Amino acid sequence: MIDNLKKILNEDQDPKAIEKITAKLENLLMSNEEVGYIAVQKKPAVTIFPDSIVVTNKRIILCKPKNLGLSMEFIDYDWDDIAGSFVKEGILGADFTFTTNSDLTHTVDYLPKNQARKLYTYAKEQLDLLKNPKVATPIVEEAKAETPIVEEVVEEIPTEEVTLYAEIMPTPNDVIRDTEVEAPISEEKGLAHLTQDELFAKLQNYKKLLDNGLILQGEYDRLKGEILKFL
Repeated sequence: MIDNLKKILNEDQDPKAIEKITAKLENLLMSNEEVGYIAVQKKPAVTIFPDSIVVTNKRIILCKPKNLGLSMEFIDYDWDDIAGSFVKEGILGADFTFTTNSDLTHTVDYLPKNQARKLYTYAKEQLDLLKNPKVATPIVEEAKAETPIVEEVVEEIPTEEVTLYAEIMPTPNDVIRDTEVEAPISEEKGLAHLTQDELFAKLQNYKKLLDNGLILQGEYDRLKGEILKFL
């Protein structure tokens, strides 16, 4: 921590105050906690026991000497508890003020302006980091994956082989034969000279024509009615 303090204690901080604070901070700092900056109060008159403010990567620590400098009071707030901070510069110095989420306000006055500015800058960085945490994104090398070739499988559906086409549809000769038979039966004179077996055969032929879709149901009913008159 001493090496780190050498880098940040360059704004004419009171050496005696810094010595007392660092001696106490050795036992106050948590693991992985680093001091970012220390600002020491400097009043116009002689400042015997100045207040100090310490900012780390985890919290703000107010250091106030008590009992004529024999003891020191530490008040700390985590960055999660800090709502905001600001600096007000005057003629004789600057005031650093921060507010908490519970509406508490703390001010350290008579800070040297350079110290107050660096204090504010560090606090602003910590609050911004808290609102927008930096997530380290690992660099993943994109591997060129070969596109698998998917073979298209065509499912074969077994079909029944038809060998007797005559069972499915009538041949043209049968159709012609049936139509030739039904043609003269439009008049009752032709039916009157036929026997019952011949009339019954005619009726069967008409039924085949109906089943094959060669005549309509109405036509079949009409022809059937004419034949039934002579049976």
